[in-house]
Parts: sequence; structure tokens; C-alpha cells
Amino acid sequence: MPTLFDPIELGAIHASNRIVMAPLTRGRATRAHVPTGIMVDYYRQRAAAGLIITEGTGITREGLGWPYAPGLWSDEQVEAWKPVTDAVHEAGGRIVTQLWHMGRVVHSSVTGQQPVSSSVTTAPNQAHTYDGKQDYEEARALAIHEIPRLLDEYRHAARNAIRAGFDGVQLHAANGYLIDQFLRDNSNFRDDLYGGPVENRIRLLTEVAQALADEIGADRTGVRLSPNGDVQGANDSNPHALFPAAAAALSKIGIAFLELREPQGESSFRPNEVAVVAPAIRAAFDGALILNSDFAGESAERAVADGIADAVAFGRPFIANPDLVRRIADGLPFNKPDMATFYTQGAEGYTDYPLAEETVAA
Repeated sequence: MPTLFDPIELGAIHASNRIVMAPLTRGRATRAHVPTGIMVDYYRQRAAAGLIITEGTGITREGLGWPYAPGLWSDEQVEAWKPVTDAVHEAGGRIVTQLWHMGRVVHSSVTGQQPVSSSVTTAPNQAHTYDGKQDYEEARALAIHEIPRLLDEYRHAARNAIRAGFDGVQLHAANGYLIDQFLRDNSNFRDDLYGGPVENRIRLLTEVAQALADEIGADRTGVRLSPNGDVQGANDSNPHALFPAAAAALSKIGIAFLELREPQGESSFRPNEVAVVAPAIRAAFDGALILNSDFAGESAERAVADGIADAVAFGRPFIANPDLVRRIADGLPFNKPDMATFYTQGAEGYTDYPLAEETVAA
């Protein structure tokens, strides 16, 4: 059986090991959503991962509501991403960008536009804005005639990703964002081809995934799903029917990998609300399956050795441990992340976490 440190082919992407860096919003771009020089250092430090999936990267101004998050719709953004991908490749790593449309989970003070979603709804809780937290606003339903425009925006961002030097893209279809809002029956109340039964609610997901595959190749396209429980107000009454159907449709397209953000046991972030859906998804999907959430080194090794997953993605451990791959390999303790600096600007809590030998020396 494979080990966590064996190489793996993720479609056209050769990963040197099966430790994946999960997408992690960090808020270090400019207010115009242009990547900055400090992001070069951050991703270079973590290039020992078999594959880096970048933080969520906006496909359009409409869909990017997180302050200081990067985008990929303009030439300026493309040029600013190039030093990041160059640095990762020079360090021997592989990197894909996560294409992000937040749907209703934005605020007009950040985007300049009313939010869009599958239906006329309002997300619970509050949005992060440049003026502090504010209540979410009512989203308008994305009209049928706007779907081709949305597909073109995803295609454009995928082309820009390749121009910027990325090895591929991951479609963000999880965590209560736009596509997840279409997937789940407590946020999608449409009565057209994109609402109602499961085969309709997965339609936007499959259309976007197919558009990306047609644009840059299915072997350079991945998808992220979060199949268990409420995330930012998005939930489903029958995830065991919804998500395996979505996985089967993605398998038919031939995408390179599917990443699942789903706790596998006791979660330090959010416990499962129903039985884990990953095994049913595993049975429905023929590509590489990456599991994510609350894994430690030993549990990740077991998941790969037992064939439960082909690779394992780590999120918060990669924030605090740029040398995470080495720490897992050598059984070294992990640095603890400082949550107060997750979304602040500057190097503190971003590029200043010590390496293992520095921790020992101290």
C-alpha cells in the first residue's frame, strides 16, 4: 500500500508526496486584490508539500468579498502571481489556485454590488469588511441568462491561472459559497433546471467543472466539496444522496482530484452532524481523493495506507509550520497557529513561524 511520502500523479500534476497544503484565506493581498511580495515568501516556505492549493482566489469582483484576498481576473493580478508560482516551482513544488466565487457571503461595501446566490436569501451571521463586521445583505437570485456569463468568468480565470504559471486549478464548491449554495436544499429554492431534485442542484457544479476541463484540461482541474453539515448557513437534508451524485458527475468529467473538507472524527473546528459521507463519495469517484480536516501525521498515514484517501490535506498546521512535511516525517511537534494573525496584514503570523531546528535552538 502507498505511504504518505510516496509520489502521486494528480492528473497531469506530479506530486512528490501525498501531503497537500489546503486552501487558507490569509488576507495579504492589496485592497485591489493584487498579490504582494510577502506572498512569494509564504508559498515558497511551504513548497515541500506534494501540492499547494492556494487561498481562495476571486474570479470576479462580484464574487470576492474578503478584504485583501487575491483575485485572478486582471492582467495586473496575473503578473503579480507569477513570482509566487516561480518561487514554488524553483523550490521543487507544485501549486494550483483555488477559484472562488463567494455568492451571498459577501458585503456590498467590499464588492460594490448586491450579492448573488442560487435564490433570494440572506446568509446568517456577519461579513468581514474593511469597516469591521457587518450583517450580510439579501442576495438576489442569479438569473438563468446570467449562467453563461458566469461560466465565461470561470473560464477566463482558469486561462489566467495558466498564464500566471499555476499547474492547474481547484474549483471551490464548498463551505457555503456560490456553488455550494446551489447544491444544498436549504439555500436553493429554485424551480428551474438548477433547483429541486439532486440532478438539477448539481447542474451548476458540473457545468463549471466541465467549462474548466474544456479550457485547461480535466487533468489539471480539481474540485473541493464540504459534504457534511451546516457551513455558513448552507446545509442539506440528505447529503448522502447529494454528494455521491455530485462526485459521480465529476468523475464522468474526469477531473484530476476531489478534495473533501469533512471531519473524520472528533473535530476541533466543527463536529460532523451526520455520518461521514466520504466513503460513499470514494465509491462514486474514480480520480484521486484528498481528505481534509483535523488529521495529524499518524492518522493521515493510516488513511493513505488503508486506502481511505489517496492524499491528505492539512490547513491550520501549514499556517504555523512551513516545514510541516519534515515535522510529520520525523515525528516532530507542531508549532501552534496564532489565530489573532490569521487575517492581518504583514509578516507576523504569516512568514515568521520558526522551523523545527530554530525551535530546538531556542
